[in-house]
Amino acid sequence: MRRGAGAFAIAAVCGLALAGCSSDSSKPELKVSGAYMPQPVGDGEMAAGYVIVKNTGGSADKLTSVTSTLSDDISMHVTKDQKMEQVSSLPVPAKGELDLERGGNHLMFMGLKKQPKLGETVAVELHFEKTDPITVELPVKETTYNPKNS
Repeated sequence: MRRGAGAFAIAAVCGLALAGCSSDSSKPELKVSGAYMPQPVGDGEMAAGYVIVKNTGGSADKLTSVTSTLSDDISMHVTKDQKMEQVSSLPVPAKGELDLERGGNHLMFMGLKKQPKLGETVAVELHFEKTDPITVELPVKETTYNPKNS
């Protein structure tokens, strides 16, 4: 009888240990798509950037900052009542997405170190609260480009 209980205890401990090694579906699982930057106009001192961050994981995350060699001053903006407002982070909901798009929430690059030209790409690194940084290439598109019309 003791031998059976001991074997059961060992099996239970092993089962719990293996369960701890399984993937945690409650973690954020982020993928970025739809990235682009419209070619800046005028003096080229600023530019906007757009991406879609999809989270297939069971836990929310936050975009907390963006870095790039193009600018030392990159901010995140929400658009409320047709007015831009700078924010310190943007939510990426569990089983949802953060959509940075024309006329809505977006990235703003100020004090550009160089003028991005049509056809070039701009590397940016997206930093999150929980997930490791993700490097994304933003292709520079026509000034009036809108993926919803393409």
